[in-house]
Amino acid sequence: MKKLLFATFSLDVGGIEKALVTLTNYLQKKGYEVTIVLEKKQGIFLKELDEKIKVIEYTPDESKSVVKRKVKNLLNRCKFIAKYKNKFDFAASFATYSISSSFVSRVASKNACLWAHADYLTLFENDKQKVRDFFIKRNYMKFKHIIFVSKEGKDSFLKVFPEMKEKTIVCNNLIDDQKIKRLAEQKVEETKEEGITTFINVGRHEEKQKRLTKMIEAAALLKADGYRFKILCIGDGPDTELYKMKVKEYNLQETILFLGRKQNPYPYFKIADCVILTSDYEGYPVVFLECYVLNKPIITTKVSDYEQVEGKYGYVTTKKVEDIYEKMKLFIENGFEIKDKFNSEQYNKEIAKKIEQII
Repeated sequence: MKKLLFATFSLDVGGIEKALVTLTNYLQKKGYEVTIVLEKKQGIFLKELDEKIKVIEYTPDESKSVVKRKVKNLLNRCKFIAKYKNKFDFAASFATYSISSSFVSRVASKNACLWAHADYLTLFENDKQKVRDFFIKRNYMKFKHIIFVSKEGKDSFLKVFPEMKEKTIVCNNLIDDQKIKRLAEQKVEETKEEGITTFINVGRHEEKQKRLTKMIEAAALLKADGYRFKILCIGDGPDTELYKMKVKEYNLQETILFLGRKQNPYPYFKIADCVILTSDYEGYPVVFLECYVLNKPIITTKVSDYEQVEGKYGYVTTKKVEDIYEKMKLFIENGFEIKDKFNSEQYNKEIAKKIEQII
């Protein structure tokens, strides 16, 4: 039985965390022995892990004293090396932003991969030096492969590191379609109001990436034009209060509702008519797959893999408020019919084959 290790920050709400839980549960059921290393052993997704998956904690010291911090971290590294060096057949640093995850995975296996979830050139505003510095700090050259969850992410990376072409692989996220469909049947208090178009946004409230202020401003324009609609916001984050203030500023308290983070957001997908994503950038948006599985149209900005959506699963918009407004207006007036159902079985089969090859 092959032993696999995945390192990440925590299992709190987020697309990366959700993708990791789906992947590791799948691998455990396939007969692999899976271990997850967390910087912080916390998060609502902990409960969703297969009970056979081992979870351990590796937490860097954050003491204010530089000397104390360095000594403690050196001791922690030495202990981890002594216990786990090359004890796994495969290891992955699944949260690219986590430097300790990079260390842990490289120690655990000679067959280590760095899993990348973003278009880093866009993330760093086309500053190639910042992208280079980011990956250097994570010792990217010491990984056997770098896995990107989207073609856009890989192409962006190769503009900075063209010499890495042979070591980069694109592998989309797996999706647990049966679980999503089952969870969508759970009852919630929120109900669909007849004659009112309901949009839903699901994700972390972080303006730098998610740009929910654009959705709020587009909603203000729609309300001024007399359209009747609601937006359900599932999630929270550092900018939740900013968004609530913005909603109050535009007098949209009855139109945009903040429902907080939900371990199971899928019944709200069922209530909604359309999902909306206004991000400046994404890796491979897990919400795309969730929409496909639940047969829900989506309005999305031009993030990674938006071409899959356009004309088939919904509307694609530029990142301008006026265009987001136009697409929301178009949906309110005309809706969107998904004619070709998503084949999740075939999709997962192709991804699973690629993951087996990587391992």
